[in-house]
Amino acid sequence: MSIFLAKRLLTLVATLLGASVVVFGVLEILPGNVAQVLLGPDADPEAVQAMAEQLGLNQPAWQRYTDWITGLFQGQMGDSYTYGTPVLELVLERLSVTIPLAVMAMLLTTVLALLAGVYAASHHNKLGDVGTMGLAQIGIAIPNFWFAILLILLFSVKLQWFSAGGFPGWTEEVGGGWWPALQALILPAVALAVVQAAILARITRSAVLEVLREDFVRTARAKGLSQRAVLWGHVLRNAMIPVITVMGLQFANLLAGTIVVENVFYLPGLGRLIFQSIANRDLIVVRNCVMLLAAMVIVVNFVVDLLYAVIDPRVEASDV
Repeated sequence: MSIFLAKRLLTLVATLLGASVVVFGVLEILPGNVAQVLLGPDADPEAVQAMAEQLGLNQPAWQRYTDWITGLFQGQMGDSYTYGTPVLELVLERLSVTIPLAVMAMLLTTVLALLAGVYAASHHNKLGDVGTMGLAQIGIAIPNFWFAILLILLFSVKLQWFSAGGFPGWTEEVGGGWWPALQALILPAVALAVVQAAILARITRSAVLEVLREDFVRTARAKGLSQRAVLWGHVLRNAMIPVITVMGLQFANLLAGTIVVENVFYLPGLGRLIFQSIANRDLIVVRNCVMLLAAMVIVVNFVVDLLYAVIDPRVEASDV
């Protein structure tokens, strides 16, 4: 296990460093001058030059990259050009919305996908299978933002069960509380989960069907186990490796996909912060937020690799 873990940790570190170089380099080659944008198109050139020096834009690229990486290791992301506050405070404040939203969406995705995928596989080539996969195909074709608008029209405008947007906060001091906050995240979570659940349901069905053809499944049935016990106790665990792979990628997609959904529901999350920072050309916020999302994707994939070895020890043995 130690060799397996060491290889994965080295890969994790190398991927994080590579991602940091790409994120920094892409933002460096963008046209335009941040100081000019902040001061306006009619600003005096000397004032623009002074602002650039204040922001450290006159330093060479390698120096700014080194300072940025060193600051990240020290937990410092610099100050936002637009808001004038530390980027870390902005990010932590917005993550308190984005992370719960992504987790809720992932839980909904997992429950719906596993139920639909196992049900469709157990009714292979029957009406239940065809109907479930037909609904899954429709779910894949629906854009998140369009489905979010439909949810608002139905549950907010027509039925008035949920608010159409906004976030009351997690504490009662700001007029919210955990229950109103969860209610505000239900519709966005459903909008995010529908497409991901449809994709995962099809993959779950295929994985379960493949395992159902194995000899140990016939042996379990011969021992007198019920169909439900065979499916949920034997088949599903052996079918989880491809499912977990997709789940890891989907959680990363949910984090990135919040950019659109948070703007539809007017949620003060990380996605909306990125959108506003791009509009304001606040590159230091954009750079740190994009790097954070990239790091989340890389770490999720690292966790998925470790889960492989837990579910199927043969993966670890073959890697060593």
